[in-house]
Amino acid sequence: MPMFGGFLRCKRPISVSTTSLDAIDRKILKAIQADGRISNTDLADKIGLSANATSERFKRLVREGYIQHFSAVLSPEKVGRELLVFVEIKLDRTSSEIFDGFKRAIERSSDILECHMVAGGFDYLIKARVSDMDTYRKFLSDVVLTLPGVRETHTYPVMEELKETHILPV
Repeated sequence: MPMFGGFLRCKRPISVSTTSLDAIDRKILKAIQADGRISNTDLADKIGLSANATSERFKRLVREGYIQHFSAVLSPEKVGRELLVFVEIKLDRTSSEIFDGFKRAIERSSDILECHMVAGGFDYLIKARVSDMDTYRKFLSDVVLTLPGVRETHTYPVMEELKETHILPV
């Protein structure tokens, strides 16, 4: 039975520097990033520790915020989300009210996978997945253009995904 699989959401992510990680901690983090359903026994075998010591280290890595959560990676094609788009957004003005309203509106949209405030020629970069271009057009008019303060958008539909990963080098 997998010990680490399923969904785990830590109460509060803690910002911790990686300088306190030793080689065994790094092996654990690499292994569970590649296979979040690995059993404690298999993980212990893989890293060369006892099951008990592995379990204790894993619990500490969760407690200290190195491991934020577990989830399943779904096939976008199988769930009808074939089209990946990136959208640059420029705001017409900036204020704490606009930022707060923008954030609340972004959090309500299940089509938006990621949204980042960026420095440079625009204010936000959105990553979204929808079924097709017609659905994106509706998403653009019903969601993106109704976001607080939006002045201008630029859309970049993805033609081919060359690399997508959640695995961080540790």
